[in-house]
Amino acid sequence: MTNSEPFDLLPDSVPHRRTMVDCQIRTFDVTDPGVIARFLDIPREIFLPAKWRGLAYSDKALEIGPEYAGAPLRQLLPPLVLARLLQGATIKSGDKILDVAAATGYSTALLAGLAAEVTVLESAPAFAALIETHLIACDIHNVRVVTGALAKGVAKNAPYDVILINGAVEADLEALFQQLNEGGRLLAIQRFAGDPSGRASKAVRFEKIAGEISSRFFFDASATVLKEFQKAPQFVF
Repeated sequence: MTNSEPFDLLPDSVPHRRTMVDCQIRTFDVTDPGVIARFLDIPREIFLPAKWRGLAYSDKALEIGPEYAGAPLRQLLPPLVLARLLQGATIKSGDKILDVAAATGYSTALLAGLAAEVTVLESAPAFAALIETHLIACDIHNVRVVTGALAKGVAKNAPYDVILINGAVEADLEALFQQLNEGGRLLAIQRFAGDPSGRASKAVRFEKIAGEISSRFFFDASATVLKEFQKAPQFVF
């Protein structure tokens, strides 16, 4: 953090982060030292609206959006789920990353310390502005913030070695698959048809190999489906 950091940190923020890592993230089979270091280093509370700062280090998914004019409702992934996704991406220091639907930018701040370059894509200008403010507060400078349609990606900065989608998806990943580098990985939570509860959703890693997309499930996880990745309703006659 910079000395001019305008956000109030929680009392004992550093011990709270340590407890989150030791009691949530490590116990969820996250062992990657780089990922763990980022969760210890970045204060999650500055990325949350005031009403949720007391729960910054809980294991709950938090809904945000109405607090910011023009921002859609979003569900922030629990830290342990986000950490497991980042570990599953096998990020290398020279990687280029696209961070999709980052909301206020917590995932972006984590990724920026793991890779060479991050492009963050947000559909809401209100969220994009918050991301820029929060990254400055964290003294992070290797990120491009782009506002646009989530499902279209950011072709001008492609190809990417890793694409992270902060939420659940059902469909419309084709444009993002096209923006993956050879060997590139896309991480998301996939919700399956016929499961409105989302309880059968799984964290999935898609990988481009010889131009083809393969997929592998990691663990059970639930999240709100992002509107841009919802499957169109099927009509039965």
